[in-house]
Amino acid sequence: MLPPIEWNQCRLGDVTVPASTWNPRRDPRPSIRYIDVSAISRDELRIVSEATYSADDAPSRARKIVEAGDTIFATVRPTLRRIARIPTALDGEIVSTAFCVLRPDLRAIDANFLYFAIQLESVMEGIAAMESGASYPAVRDVDVLDQVVPLPPLPEQRGIAAILNTIRTALLHQAQCEVNATALKRAAMRTLFTRGLRGKAQKETEIGPVPASWEQATLGDLCQEFGGALQTGPFGSQLHKDDYRETGVAVVNPTHMDAGRIVHDNVPRISEEDAHRLQRHRLEDSDILFARRGEIGRQALVTKLEEGWLCGTGCFLARVKSISIDNRFLSYQFSTEASVNWLRTHAAGAIMPNLNNVALGRLPVFYPEVFEQCEIVTILEAIDRKIDLHRRKRAVLEGLFKALLHKLMTGEIRVGELDLSNFRGVLPESPLAISKVYA
Repeated sequence: MLPPIEWNQCRLGDVTVPASTWNPRRDPRPSIRYIDVSAISRDELRIVSEATYSADDAPSRARKIVEAGDTIFATVRPTLRRIARIPTALDGEIVSTAFCVLRPDLRAIDANFLYFAIQLESVMEGIAAMESGASYPAVRDVDVLDQVVPLPPLPEQRGIAAILNTIRTALLHQAQCEVNATALKRAAMRTLFTRGLRGKAQKETEIGPVPASWEQATLGDLCQEFGGALQTGPFGSQLHKDDYRETGVAVVNPTHMDAGRIVHDNVPRISEEDAHRLQRHRLEDSDILFARRGEIGRQALVTKLEEGWLCGTGCFLARVKSISIDNRFLSYQFSTEASVNWLRTHAAGAIMPNLNNVALGRLPVFYPEVFEQCEIVTILEAIDRKIDLHRRKRAVLEGLFKALLHKLMTGEIRVGELDLSNFRGVLPESPLAISKVYA
């Protein structure tokens, strides 16, 4: 879609000014704060680390001086999108020559608008087309500066950038909340599975300290009670990748297990006929799956949503039907650092670790009375819900940001036409107000 008629199209080189370079001999400094390509978060598109060097020890690539408001774009492997704005705290500091420094000519382009413009798909595709070098693909600064971006009047640039910046800030906030909640869960699990609910006396075991009053068993023992089972998934000769198709019965492999749950995206399927042949590998509610090779320690609890699916070739299926055990408690215990370390220690093979069912059957299990198991599960499930909430909000904001980056930057939607009322609850009020300011 063509931009509005009152908008210009311009080369980045025409709306930026050259950045200066640092010569240690002419500009002696006691030390520098240095930004390398590895310091840029590809997920967050910002600087997340820095290194301090004495001027004498500075890397040979530490040559470009940046100012607050500059946008830096990594010209090595440019499709990785290592893009960041220079914050006020790094004004006057040094970045690698592997960055193209985009310093806005503020008479023509808003600094924040420039940062978002470089992220446009059309710009990224243009830069990717200029790559050279097979093992170390790169572009030149001039290849970046030759890219063309839409250029609305400055007031509209500021309105567009304000909306995108608010959405991005909200997105980063949700991401940090998810990180914090995940850290809280990790700390809670460490406490609950070593000291119990009320800080009980401990005993030392082969997986570390646990509450002294808790019962002990092995996973194999628990699977034998009341008709349970501990079995491997089908052999490769029974279930081959050529059997997979788009529709049919879902098959769970280790790659579909994350944070104790089964991920439903991109799960392969097989025909009903093949599934009937592999009937003994059908999943039931509350089964626990373990990765058999590769990422040892990965496991997931089966829910009613996955009942009737199949255990894949790379998994173990543990079916515990003990009246003394809440399987949700077991799944949380198996994801503790202590249990994961035990499994990795007992896996064979260095390049591709492999766990056999004999070793898995010896996995130690420690558990309190069922009521205490349920209390522990209630605490951890509450934290999981918090993590899921932040994850869902982040996904909504990522989709919103990606859509608006294109639509606002190309004029498909104008700032004054924007209605963000459907996103109350994931966005602060400011972008809603911004959309009215420029109406």
